[in-house]
Amino acid sequence: MSTRQTIIGPIQFAPRRELYFFGLYRALEAGILAGLIFSPLSGLVGEPRAPMLATGLAMFYLIFAIIVMLLGRSNRHVTPLVVVSVAVDIAVAALATYALPAATAGIAMMLLFNVSAAALLLPPRLGNGVAVAAVAALLVEYVVSNVLGGDAIGRPVAEMIMFSFTYLAVGYLASQTGQRARSSEALADQRGQEVANLFEVNELIIRRMRTGVLVVDDQNCIRLANEAASLLLGDGGDSGKHEGKGRHLPDHSPELARRLQRWRSSGQHDETPMQLNHDQAEVQPRFARLMVGSDLSLVFLDDATVVSRRAESLTLSALGRFSASLAHEIRNPLAAINYAVQLLEESTSIIDGDRRLLEIIHQQCKRTNGIVESVLGLARRERATPEHMDLNAYVRHFTDDFRQHMSIETDSLEVVAGAKDVPAVMDARHLQQMLTVLIQNSLNYGRLPGEPARVRVRIFQAEGRPCIDVLDRGPGIPEAVASQLFRPFYTTSEHGTGLGLYIARELARANQATLDYVPVPGGGSCFRIGMTGPHALAAA
Repeated sequence: MSTRQTIIGPIQFAPRRELYFFGLYRALEAGILAGLIFSPLSGLVGEPRAPMLATGLAMFYLIFAIIVMLLGRSNRHVTPLVVVSVAVDIAVAALATYALPAATAGIAMMLLFNVSAAALLLPPRLGNGVAVAAVAALLVEYVVSNVLGGDAIGRPVAEMIMFSFTYLAVGYLASQTGQRARSSEALADQRGQEVANLFEVNELIIRRMRTGVLVVDDQNCIRLANEAASLLLGDGGDSGKHEGKGRHLPDHSPELARRLQRWRSSGQHDETPMQLNHDQAEVQPRFARLMVGSDLSLVFLDDATVVSRRAESLTLSALGRFSASLAHEIRNPLAAINYAVQLLEESTSIIDGDRRLLEIIHQQCKRTNGIVESVLGLARRERATPEHMDLNAYVRHFTDDFRQHMSIETDSLEVVAGAKDVPAVMDARHLQQMLTVLIQNSLNYGRLPGEPARVRVRIFQAEGRPCIDVLDRGPGIPEAVASQLFRPFYTTSEHGTGLGLYIARELARANQATLDYVPVPGGGSCFRIGMTGPHALAAA
């Protein structure tokens, strides 16, 4: 609001220009009055009743008008300034009417503008009060001049009544007009502020959104780029300093410029993922016109990994629901087969060769049941119920149970923990499932040929965060395979389902924890579970 100033008082938005013209008009009135009295044209106003009063009043009013005009430029204390100035206007008009009885009609007409201007600038109650004060001053002057003083001119009562009604009507209309003008202005300022806030919010959303947005003109000059687009173009994500700098799109990505030109000429979209820089993720470009008939084009750069991850999530969700119903149907005949095999094993007429076949059937039933359990675990997605625990005590108890229920034979499983407690917040059931998957994978695949598996479970704190490492001394995991470890249904073993590590990471996310693969120099593998500490959870 460069031409408006907010002030405290009844007038919330005082127009500076109107105040200035009001003061200029008052100075003009004072100048006319002084000119008629002190110039050779003084005879135009007739014989003054009180010459000394007229002379002093003209000088005072001229000085007062100039001072008020200068004070009105600061736009401070507007209400007191308008009230005092119009009160002086009314008093000067009444005294001038008494001193110059021949100029009564002219003075009354000039005062009419002062009353209407003050009513326009003041609230309705004060504006109407100004009109009433003008009428009262007019009545007092008439009584003093015509009734008590015995005015020789003898102004008619009808003139006084008409001026009184004119003051009241003009004051009321101007007051209502000013009130509506102030309300409309306040509403316009409010709407303008809301629009400005919305503009800032939209700008912030566009600037911080993960989808890159470019505005390109017909000369392939980049007019605007948000942070994500600048990062993809190799500008470090600082979009503000690049706005309107005339950067050319072909200099950053010739392939993207060619696709944009092809879309402009033929309207064909080529949304094949592409890489703008060798160290950036692949993006899918989309194009659109900024406005109809405009030479500006919008280029949207969607992260292809995010798109594929969203599609994968939708696929897994649908597959999980289907697999859950299918797994329940498989469990019934599988249980029947397993029960029949157990009955056949109890028979005395089965030869040893057939018993070996029954053992194979039993093992495959067990393996199939494990696949069904994994699929059901993928579909359930049970909500986590975190609880406080000491990781040292929990992991020691878990490994003792694991050794008793799982046949380790020559393999080794040891726990490496300090004497100090390591508190954490985690769902105990979920942590048990995660550790079972990680330790079983280490025992199965984390061994060198001809050697037993050696698995260590290490509990420690890293940067105040409780962690568990599951380490083995196997051949390690190639880098190409490590990047795919946590994808569902990805496995390098013909006996695996590819769901174990995926479900383990999903369980970690449900507990606001992390599960990552950490390469081990010199051979071996390490899977690290990073959990939330009790103090961090309380702060959150």
